[in-house]
Amino acid sequence: MRCMFALYGCLSAWLCRFVAVVLTTSQARCRGLIEQGDVMQLSGRGVALSIIASVLFAVVPGYVRLLAPLDGLQVFAQRVLWSMPAVLLLITLSRQWPVLLAACGRVRREPLLLASLPLAALLMGIQWALFVWAPLAGRMLEVSLGYFLLPLAMVLAGRVFYGERLRPLQRLAVFCALLGVAHELWLTQAFSWVVMVTVLGYPPYFMLRRWMRLDALSGFAFEMLFMAPVAIWLVLQWSPPQLFSQAPQLWWLLPGLAILSSLAFAAMMAASRLLPMGLFGILSYVEPVLLFLVALLFLGEQFDSAQWLTYLPIWLAVLLVGWDSARLLIKQARQGL
Repeated sequence: MRCMFALYGCLSAWLCRFVAVVLTTSQARCRGLIEQGDVMQLSGRGVALSIIASVLFAVVPGYVRLLAPLDGLQVFAQRVLWSMPAVLLLITLSRQWPVLLAACGRVRREPLLLASLPLAALLMGIQWALFVWAPLAGRMLEVSLGYFLLPLAMVLAGRVFYGERLRPLQRLAVFCALLGVAHELWLTQAFSWVVMVTVLGYPPYFMLRRWMRLDALSGFAFEMLFMAPVAIWLVLQWSPPQLFSQAPQLWWLLPGLAILSSLAFAAMMAASRLLPMGLFGILSYVEPVLLFLVALLFLGEQFDSAQWLTYLPIWLAVLLVGWDSARLLIKQARQGL
């Protein structure tokens, strides 16, 4: 047990050092690197951080299996409660307290913003609960399919709600994805609710966050604050009696889950600041690929061979969107030169 707490202490110290480095990368420093001709160095760091974030997020489903006797709802509740100190740590180390206080001022002055925060917390809470419940219920493959479809759902949301025009390759990608969806509907006579919640739950959340105009850390802190009462109620009502006496390893495993989530969040934030939005979007496809492999290789979930005709068109759609984004980035880079 002493070794475990020593390991936890080392990880906490490394988290502080990691966050202090990646989240204090200022816009001025980024501009300085660009002026010095170090754009490739900047992009290299961003790519590495994005991949690290995807790997850490993909570790979470396997990590959740270690948290017995907690079920999915209890893991969700504990994750929320243990993540709150981690969020405050991120804000402190990134020197974002003035930004958070300014956001609090906006919340006091704007009733609509205050009213929207519980809705944002609800939408994110559903996704958090689903993500930690799925590996315990053997439904992680369905979550990975939802994450594969999510970028395409975002493209369609942009077209429908913001009038964004689809480029030819994007239209072809949407058509391929629809073929995969149609095959799944024909195969099962109903699309999995897990996939539907993943695909349809995130676009309203991102649209709401876009309207709220809150920075990532402040919005995350508000969401944790509004999820906390639900998490406390779940722990008080449904937590196994004498939980930490029965499973003392949870004293370090649960903070470890918060550390893992915080590391992933910090890496994702840093990558989003260092990379062009298009390249950052392309790299977001790494996570569903890793989730798919984790579900098959480590969680022991079964892949029905009949589902190849569902996955292949969707994977082709992902490749088309990635190719289209890469072409656009190269074109913009050449025009910038």
